[in-house]
Amino acid sequence: MNNLLNSAKDLVPIVLVIGFFQLVVLQQHIPNFTDIIIGTGFVLLGLTLFVYGLNLGLFPIGEALAFAFVKKGSLIWLLIFAFALGFGTTMAEPALIAVANEAANVAQLGGLIENKADLHTYAQTLRYFVATSAGLAVLLGVLRIIKGWPLTYLITGGYLLVIITTAFAPDNIIGIAYDSGGVTTSTITVPLITALGVGLASSIRGRSPMIDGFGMIAITALLPIVAVMIFGMLW
Repeated sequence: MNNLLNSAKDLVPIVLVIGFFQLVVLQQHIPNFTDIIIGTGFVLLGLTLFVYGLNLGLFPIGEALAFAFVKKGSLIWLLIFAFALGFGTTMAEPALIAVANEAANVAQLGGLIENKADLHTYAQTLRYFVATSAGLAVLLGVLRIIKGWPLTYLITGGYLLVIITTAFAPDNIIGIAYDSGGVTTSTITVPLITALGVGLASSIRGRSPMIDGFGMIAITALLPIVAVMIFGMLW
């Protein structure tokens, strides 16, 4: 019940903003009012179940796996797991699937894809590039926590790499690349990677969950931008 109330409070500002501009600024009636009410109810229910699921399952399992790998003492398996987690969760991201498919359609309109058979190949290849880079980013984030590297160095180096690749990437891929960084860190990826970072920092002596456990999302959002621009250079 508390989760439902909290989700309702989170949705109230959105409803107020839309209602204000629709009724006061535009001075128009709300179309399909019944459908909107039903849809809002589904959104409220979905958001409530999603948050409850994160707290019940994803966050605990991410932290538990981090503790288990540290206890096992195998760095290689921990790094393999980090890459696989980043790759798998990114491939499953609904936002990335939508962006990749839309990018393929736009590429066809722009003449980069000649026939419809290549649409699926383009979208899938783009997803693989992004997922691989996300896996490498999570692996790098795990190494940062283990080695105690400052987060600022990695973020600064990442943005320098983004700037360099932007200078050489085709103009038609730059926008998609920057959007890919955002959709990579979405509903599935963020909870598991955050839980992994916090759990890992909590289980290593000398590491602070607050200082060292966070920051993996920022790294994960950077490398896919570079990967997509490289994809644009190669396609």
